[in-house]
Amino acid sequence: MDSFVLEPDTAQSLSKVSRGYSDQSMITTGMEEVRKNRPRTSGKRSKAQVAGVRHLIVLLGDQLDRSSAAFDGFDPAADIVWMCEARDESTRVPVSLPRIVMFLSAMRHFREKLESEGVQVIYHELQKNHRSLSETLSKDIDALAPQRVIIVEPGEWGIRESLRTVCPASLLDERIDRHFLCSHEEFEKHSHGRKQLRMEFFYREIRRKHEVLLDEEGEPEGGEWNYDAENRKSFGREGPGRLAMATPVAFAPDAITQKVIAEVIAEFPDNPGRLDDFDWPVTREQSLEALKDFIEHRLSAFGDHQDAMWTGEPWLFHSRISAALNLKLLNPKEVIDRAERAYRKGRAPLASVEGFIRQILGWREYVRGVYWRHMPQYLERNQLSAHEPLPEFFWTGDTSMRCLSECVGQTLRYGYAHHIQRLMVTGLFCLMLGVDPKEVHRWYLAVYVDAVEWVELPNTLGMSQYADGGVMASKPYIATGRYIERMSNYCAGCRFDPAQSTGEKACPFTTLYWDFLQRHESMLRANPRMGLQVKNLARLDTKQRAAIAQQAQQLRRSLRAPKSSS
Repeated sequence: MDSFVLEPDTAQSLSKVSRGYSDQSMITTGMEEVRKNRPRTSGKRSKAQVAGVRHLIVLLGDQLDRSSAAFDGFDPAADIVWMCEARDESTRVPVSLPRIVMFLSAMRHFREKLESEGVQVIYHELQKNHRSLSETLSKDIDALAPQRVIIVEPGEWGIRESLRTVCPASLLDERIDRHFLCSHEEFEKHSHGRKQLRMEFFYREIRRKHEVLLDEEGEPEGGEWNYDAENRKSFGREGPGRLAMATPVAFAPDAITQKVIAEVIAEFPDNPGRLDDFDWPVTREQSLEALKDFIEHRLSAFGDHQDAMWTGEPWLFHSRISAALNLKLLNPKEVIDRAERAYRKGRAPLASVEGFIRQILGWREYVRGVYWRHMPQYLERNQLSAHEPLPEFFWTGDTSMRCLSECVGQTLRYGYAHHIQRLMVTGLFCLMLGVDPKEVHRWYLAVYVDAVEWVELPNTLGMSQYADGGVMASKPYIATGRYIERMSNYCAGCRFDPAQSTGEKACPFTTLYWDFLQRHESMLRANPRMGLQVKNLARLDTKQRAAIAQQAQQLRRSLRAPKSSS
């Protein structure tokens, strides 16, 4: 392939010609068109002029950040941005429709923004691209022959390895992701020499480093590092309505999103989920508006009720910005700064602001550190030897257990559930049922609009399923149906009784709770944080234990049985 000059107008032509295609012949055809239309130059061409494509900037779907290190030294006259809607990302498991639309719409809006700035973009759209991400990129590298291929470290170990395989080491320029507030080196330094990692100690360290919520003496504002104990209130029988909740700002699908929705419905007719209510922020401008709306209208009440749940209320006082953060439409530092500013101005109480900041500065940075420190072996961990299949109703929401019907149904409808719905309803059920943690991981990664593996996997496999044996959490988080009854109204009208562990009305959560304690008694007895729960087993006589084990096994058999198609 001859070298040619990528002038801004001709490179833009290449961008437009190649958009939506991964076939090498289309890229080559596009390059021939560029050659034909390129202005003729007289005289001897400079070294730079014969160099062809200088940098091919590879942007993934969760890297929609104009301030990214990928754009350091960017030259719009010589560099091209490369983006790809890879079909295999939606078919490895049946990814939910809201998640697919979230990523594709945000990507296409980002492409439009780049092109409006004169940036040259090669973009492979879903309908016209039937290759994998790595195959598509390999073809384009061969066709374009860039001097360098620039990527920012991906959010998934497998994608990072596949890109490293596709790009020759002599071409690849892999840059750090400046979006995060703790580098891999800093997390390794924090972890070195510690027998156990605990988020609380990491959180205090990173708060000091970034001077977040500190008083004039550099101590935690209010005298405490953590106000979690104040953030566990339920709504009571009256529900959240008495608190005058403000409805979150919504973003009606524009022409780009509507086109994506139509394509996704056509391309993935059998995938789970619904798109009737899709109204997520898909641009930076919308994401900033969503952040502002949360800070002004819901942050003040977020802390008290962040763990509470209520039928038909998916958002409550939550922020709705997790997807925008994880796709890099928002920067965590700006989110933290705005939340802290609300506290300083007296617009939100300390417990609410600290609880919100802890999720971003604490948990979000911590789980990323755990992910990269322990991958790829982390994915294979199964400390509790759990091998049950994921129940079929996780893909439909069709179950008589009202709490699970509510949380799974909400997840499939919106691509969202808040952290307690994930940890203490869907995750808790899988943990106590004994579902293979890799199957649980695949489901969480497939259904939530904010799911990227670096953040989803440790939260699912570690925090929720305890499959890592205590890397993420100091104990398995287990509870009877009484916990759900206390924190929600899900049990009202449910045919199961959370106070019963055996019999026709026994709550499956309560049955599985006692069964879990029995099956893992020796292991749990060695954990000081589980002492009281294990001790309570002594209240059960041999007959009661046997009845619970039998009922748990009957439940597992019924969930394994294939459902009738009639």
